[in-house]
Amino acid sequence: MKKNTLISFFQTCGSTVEKLSLLPVMKHFGFIILLLLVTSCSNTKTENNMSENKVLEVLKTRRAIRAYQDKMPEKELITQIVEAGTYAPTGMGKQSPIIVAVTNKEMRNRLSQLNAGIMGSESDPFYGAPVVLVVLADKQCPTYLYDGALVMGNLLNAAHAVGLGSCWIHRAKEVFDTPEGKSLLREWGIEGEYEGIGNCILGYSAQEAPQPKPRKADYVHYID
Repeated sequence: MKKNTLISFFQTCGSTVEKLSLLPVMKHFGFIILLLLVTSCSNTKTENNMSENKVLEVLKTRRAIRAYQDKMPEKELITQIVEAGTYAPTGMGKQSPIIVAVTNKEMRNRLSQLNAGIMGSESDPFYGAPVVLVVLADKQCPTYLYDGALVMGNLLNAAHAVGLGSCWIHRAKEVFDTPEGKSLLREWGIEGEYEGIGNCILGYSAQEAPQPKPRKADYVHYID
């Protein structure tokens, strides 16, 4: 979002400059044209600031959703969310995580059963969500845990940005440490020393977003 806005800003300013260069006959009106140029770029800058505020609003209003409609999100939305996950920062840019987007109902249910078995429950740990984005990361990279967690954060926030509910479901590590989990990785064609980081469940929310808890008073310490 920010990148597109910045590109638009540069394109708008560049377009104005190009038009200006084609108007030498108006050199006596240079001040007026320059003023229009500055105004045009300033308006774009204002739009960019508004866009940045929207990003901050998404970060502040995202909530964990634990009830979902029986409706598969559009493929385009899932693709946008997954792409956002791939742009999470990673240690030394090594991109140690991978994302497995599970929309197949049978496979989704197998994952649910494995996850429920870890915690000794018969209920659906995915709360009825039709999509599960499994994040794994290469253990050979020293920052793999942090890399995977950042990918999860991007997925959760991107889901909210496109109007879908999401929630981080744990026990991915435990699931893929089991023989059944390792068998799934082979079935998916994934080879290497990958460890489960988390499950990002996705879907259309079937509940009102919960109200945020007050931020704790000592959350931030400023050292001026």
